[in-house]
Amino acid sequence: MAINSDVLEVKSMTARLLDGKRVAAEIRDEVGNEVRAFVQSGGPTPCLTAVLVGEDPASQVYVRNKAKACEKAGIDGRTMRLPADTTQIQLVEVVRGLNADPAVHGILVQLPLPAGGNGGQGFNERAILDTVDPNKDVDAFSPVNVGLLMQGRPRFLPCTPHGIVQLLHREKISVAGKHVVVVGRSDIVGKPMAMMLAQRDGSCGREVANATVTIAHSRTANLAEVCRSADILIAAVGVPEMIGGDMVADGAVVIDVGINRVEDGAGGYKLVGDVNFAEAMDKASAITPVPGGVGPLTIAMLLHNTLLAAKQS
Repeated sequence: MAINSDVLEVKSMTARLLDGKRVAAEIRDEVGNEVRAFVQSGGPTPCLTAVLVGEDPASQVYVRNKAKACEKAGIDGRTMRLPADTTQIQLVEVVRGLNADPAVHGILVQLPLPAGGNGGQGFNERAILDTVDPNKDVDAFSPVNVGLLMQGRPRFLPCTPHGIVQLLHREKISVAGKHVVVVGRSDIVGKPMAMMLAQRDGSCGREVANATVTIAHSRTANLAEVCRSADILIAAVGVPEMIGGDMVADGAVVIDVGINRVEDGAGGYKLVGDVNFAEAMDKASAITPVPGGVGPLTIAMLLHNTLLAAKQS
């Protein structure tokens, strides 16, 4: 029996992959060129110091990757390793010492800090991050820098949200006038992401700003319906594959910030995002993979902020 194509339409969509690794490499190259020009003009070599407490394997890999990226960009990447039994007072004093060192332009306290640290009492992470000099706060966690961001005059932009803005810009995806739903309300990604996209202007111009932004989370009523209303859906909730294909509108752009380690069913582990990638691929017009999407951009923007800190010093 012949099928009349005018009567029956079969819809199929395969999303365009947004290559975060390629964009991050572009940014790292640009930063490297700027570092060389800055140093040749008489500026100091930008210096980023990461403070690593304890022996967490994931943190060690992340800090090692940052050090390699710094080296390639001509940045002096240092790591200060402290034992897991370091106390809150000792860690605060280390940070204050880095604040006072004119050769250090950027300070990064690697999170998470050991849960059983500080004599078994655990660390007050907020108090430690607040100790970092706002002029060296290249993660943009300081309440001073968060306030400046809120007012649209940032000293530094948070690395992961800024990486997403750069990705959208370089992939020619406009958010101006669009409805963006950010799933997740963390201080690191969700909140600053919403603030940046709602501004009148931004680091990549007005086309990657001026969005209508909804912040959603695990307690949002009718979360699936809210997500389906998004032209651009940004998932940063930290729950493996929480966003299913039924929560993605046809033709939406999906940015998956999540990096979750789950069992692969064969005795090993694999990395998955907060979005069910296979299901979303059939609905979205563009999507970031995990790994290889947002992750590489975070380190690239950290290098950018370190250079900016050196210039401002």
